[in-house]
Amino acid sequence: MAMQHLKNIVEALLFSHNKPLTVDQLVELLAEPLSTNKEQIEHAISLLQSDYSGHSLELVELASGFRFRVRQQFSEWVGLLQEEKPHRYSRALLETLALIAYRQPITRGDIEDVRGVAVSSTIIKTLVERDWVRVVGHRDVPGRPALYATTRQFLDYFNLQSLDQLPPLAQIRDLEEISREIEAQIVEQSRNKQENLCENADQQIH
Repeated sequence: MAMQHLKNIVEALLFSHNKPLTVDQLVELLAEPLSTNKEQIEHAISLLQSDYSGHSLELVELASGFRFRVRQQFSEWVGLLQEEKPHRYSRALLETLALIAYRQPITRGDIEDVRGVAVSSTIIKTLVERDWVRVVGHRDVPGRPALYATTRQFLDYFNLQSLDQLPPLAQIRDLEEISREIEAQIVEQSRNKQENLCENADQQIH
């Protein structure tokens, strides 16, 4: 089939889906009706990335696949459409998330040792419910405390392909700075979500 047609189909699928799509998922979706293969899908994605170069939107690869997003320099304008303020998280929650991200796998006790204060069950529950962290095992010590690590959803939410893309600890002065960076990312992602909702609504109208 013509590559232009395939490229348009892949573009439509990525725009309309509310989660990232991997190359394998796209191949599975299109293999039977269009007889496409992995190489063709990868080429279509590469062409789309070139097409959107210089646009306000970009096609990026995250941990869970490819998706469109608003470029960072335009996110503040998207915020003008935002009717609701993004969730505000406590400094304690953001610092806890930062410690898990940088020192995983880590126990609740380890986090408390670094922060110097107790970590409430509500904080851990919130992070688990957001699907940002999960239990990946238990430390082989008395009591067998749970070991926490970040999830693929955490990577997707913060626009990361892998943990290697986290800023090096040497570049970050303290936990407070990390928590500010995370909070800024949350605000940006809330704006991008609003933009996606507007795009989907516009597509349904047309």
